[in-house]
Order: sequence, then C-alpha cells, then structure tokens
Amino acid sequence: MSRSRYEVWRREVHGPFVAGRPERREEFRTASGLPLEPCYFPPAGAEPSEGPGEYPFTRGIHPSMYRGRYWTMRQYAGFSSAAATNARFRYLLEQGQTGLSVAFDLPTQIGYDSDHPLAAPEAGKVGVAVNSLRDFEVLLAGIPLDRVSVSMTINATAIVLFAMYLALCRRQDVPADKIRGTVQNDILKEFIARGNYRFDVASSMRLTTDLFRFQQETAPRFNPISVSGYHMREAGCSAVQELAYTLGDGIAYLAAARDAGLDPAATARRMSFFFNGHNQLFEEVAKFRAARRLWARIVRERFGIEDPRAQMLRFHTQTGGSTLTSQQPLVNAARVTIQALAAVLGGTQSLHTNGYDEAISLPSEESALLALRTQQVIAYESGVADVVDPLGGAPLVEDLTDRLEEAAAAEIERVERDHGGMVGAVEAGYVQRAIQREALAHQYAVERGDRVVVGVNRFRVEEEEPAAPFRPDPAAREEILASLAAVREERSAAAAEAALEHLAAAAAGPEPLGPAVLAAVEAYCTVGEICAALGRVFPAYRAPALL
Repeated sequence: MSRSRYEVWRREVHGPFVAGRPERREEFRTASGLPLEPCYFPPAGAEPSEGPGEYPFTRGIHPSMYRGRYWTMRQYAGFSSAAATNARFRYLLEQGQTGLSVAFDLPTQIGYDSDHPLAAPEAGKVGVAVNSLRDFEVLLAGIPLDRVSVSMTINATAIVLFAMYLALCRRQDVPADKIRGTVQNDILKEFIARGNYRFDVASSMRLTTDLFRFQQETAPRFNPISVSGYHMREAGCSAVQELAYTLGDGIAYLAAARDAGLDPAATARRMSFFFNGHNQLFEEVAKFRAARRLWARIVRERFGIEDPRAQMLRFHTQTGGSTLTSQQPLVNAARVTIQALAAVLGGTQSLHTNGYDEAISLPSEESALLALRTQQVIAYESGVADVVDPLGGAPLVEDLTDRLEEAAAAEIERVERDHGGMVGAVEAGYVQRAIQREALAHQYAVERGDRVVVGVNRFRVEEEEPAAPFRPDPAAREEILASLAAVREERSAAAAEAALEHLAAAAAGPEPLGPAVLAAVEAYCTVGEICAALGRVFPAYRAPALL
C-alpha cells in the first residue's frame, strides 16, 4: 500500500471527517484479531489515486462510509389497504429495518381513484391504495416521521403524494428540517420502461421541476427525485445502458431545473439515484463506482458546479427482481445475497433486498424477514463494512470501472448528439428500442443455453412442488372503497371544489403548482380528482410506435 498517499488522506480527509462523525468503533479487527485500516491504497502510480470522500468520489462519497454508520435498510412494502401496509411497516421496523419504502398500487401511480371503472381490477393488488390524505394518515400512523425516512415509489402523481407527506408531517408537528425521505418523481424512465405515466412529456417535466421548487421551499432535507435506472434494467438493459440512461436522465432533470430558474447546485445537492443490483458481482461493483465518478464529472464539467456536496452521487439499490425465478424460488435467496453484497461493496447509501418469492407474488412476511436478515448478516457478520471500498485497487475492478465509465459516457454523448438529450431520445423512442434489443438478445441467449439460469435452463427439478403465493386479503377492497366514500361524504364539498378549480387555473398559467396541490390535498381532494383537474390542461401521453 502507498503509505504516503494513505497518510495524507488519513490526515487531511479522514481525520477531520471522523472528528465530527465518530466511527462505530475505535478500532476495527478481523475475526482473527488482525487490525484493519480504514481504507487501502494501491502502490504509488496505480489507480485509484484519490481516496474515499475525494473528487470524483470513485471510492465513496464519505471518508468513513459504513465504518461510521451502516446503509439504510429498507424493505419495499405495500398491499391492499393503508391499514394492512401500516401493519407490515411496523413489523419490519420492529425487526430492525431503518427506513420505509412505500409501494403504491397502479391506480394511485397513474392518478385514478379506487372506484374508477379502470381501477377496479387493480385497487390494492400490487401496492397500497392511497386515494386521499385520510389513507396517508392511516398508512403512516404511529410511525415517527422525525426519525424514520420514507421513500415513495411514485412518479406521475409524485407531487400529490409529496404534498400528502408534507401535510401529514405538519399535522404531526414534525419540523421542516426533520422531514427526511425520497419521492421517486422520475417520469422519463416511466416513458422508457415502466409505463406508469399520465400526462405528456412537457407537462410531466413541469410537474417534476415544480416538485423540485416546492421541496426547496418546504422540506430542505427531503430528496425530490430518485433518478432511476432500476426499472430500465428490469426491462432488460445492460449495465452500460443503465449507467448511460440513468445519468442522462439526471442531466435532463438538472437542466430542466436550471431552465426553470432554480439553482442547479441546490437542486443537485438533493438529487438521489436508484440502481439495480444484478448477479455479475464484479461488474456491478464497478458500475456503482463508475456512476459516482461519471456523475461528479458531469456536475462539475457540464454544469460548472464546484460544490462537492452537489457532485456526490447518492444512491439507493434494489436487488434485481427480473433475475428471480418462479422455479426453485428458494434459490433466489442466493441471488439476492450476491446482489446485495455487490451493492454494499459498491458503496450504496440504502438497500432493498427482494423476497425469494417475488417471482410468484407479493413477498410474504417470512420472505420479507429473510430479505432483511440478509442485509443484517452482511452488515454485522461479514466484515465487508469495516473497510471503505475494499475492492478498490483490484486490477479487475479498476479495469471494469474504467471501461463501464467510458462506454456509458460514449452513449450519453450519442444521445446528446443525435437527439438533443434524453427528452428528445425518449420522444423519438430511441432509448426504448435500444433496451428492447438488449432484452431480446439476453432472452435468446437464455433460450440457447449460452447464459445459464439455475433451475430454468439447467439444473431443473422436473416435478417441482409449486410454491404457495402470498395473497392480500380480498376483503381489504371494501375497506378501501368505504374509506374513499367516507372522505367524500365528510369533507367540505365547497372547499374541495374551490381547491380543484384553483389547481386547474394554476396549471393553465405559469404559477408553481406545489402550493395549489397542497391546498387540494388538505381539502381532502382525492388523487383522481387532482389528476382530473390537471388533465383539463395537460394532454395525455401517447407512446411512440416502437416496432
């Protein structure tokens, strides 16, 4: 190890940092009692030359990383009614989970109430139904919002759910500077890969930037976006494409915020990212390291932002749902462990581990607990959290980091050159077609047997006993509909109508929409009613033909 480079980093970077944020222990040792340095540096002249906490943050955004505190352990949960999901949240918190991640059902995500004819088959099925602030009050009842961060997977209706969260925190007298969490608010990837959109691209980008503005005015520690490559990887893209299109979307959002008159540095400081954890351990570790380095350079060189906090790429990881198999589902626990380990070795800030049964159904309580325990074993028993960037300097990992960064940067430049950026590339269908081609190539390789999927195209069990799926209580639908009907009956109809009229008028002009949405939420207008009011002005999105 290069002692001189290490000693400079330890004295000038690590030492001052831990003086203000002490590490978990005064000394870290292996199980055999061998002492461990905070970080290891390769010989002089070899890569990486910088240390953790130094630009461009290849080795981590903080000098001490998990030696100071573990990553946030989240489990994505949401099904049937707000009360049922609240019970699952409380159970997971009791078992040591340190953050919440809310899954909303499809009608909530695209802005329809549970009693809408289109919503009937989907209400509460693969996520929790939230129709109004009343459901949100039940969803987070008894959760200390000044101590637990809440992540919400919501995009087309993100500004509405953020307003609900803000209204609930105010009712609980949670100070604005204590409100922590993340709202996904990444509409471009919905157009690309996930399909939960409502309004056209221009109107959707306005909602996104208005949420940025509203967050900066109301909840300075909240993340108003989680730029998500996860769903593009689930749709079949490669690691290179995941990097390129995720950071390309980040560029588009940061440029949109700047063009809307927001401070780019203030916006970048609160941007977060969301990546997929896949099975190729070393490529995944390198992907996370390359993402940090590439984003730091984009922020500094493309946007001229010198603030180190704005240059830091902070990200959440979820293990790869598309890698899970319905055949021999217990084997998925091994896949999830490898993927979670890659995320930790790559320096994630928070992590969700999938349940082994998620190729079959929503996760059962048993599988959700095992998924959480997987994170806890990695944190408390494996020792990988005791050294920062433990694979840094390994020739394979450094080479993969360099090549992934180079390939992703080339694809970002191609999108900029040919389509003027990600917005144009999405509207033209370029990104969607590129991902489709990659997904087809992968599927053909599996069908030929060139890529082995254990239990699917090799090592099969011919007479396998089918696993019993977890099914939410179907009676919860009546509870959802009763709550919705009660809200409409008990609220002030005049106040709700006035709030919706004001919202539609604001959407027709240049007025920022955050305060108007909050007023509608506090009048107990429903998600469907709020989106219908916006729909008077905003056109619906029509996807381009791709085949």
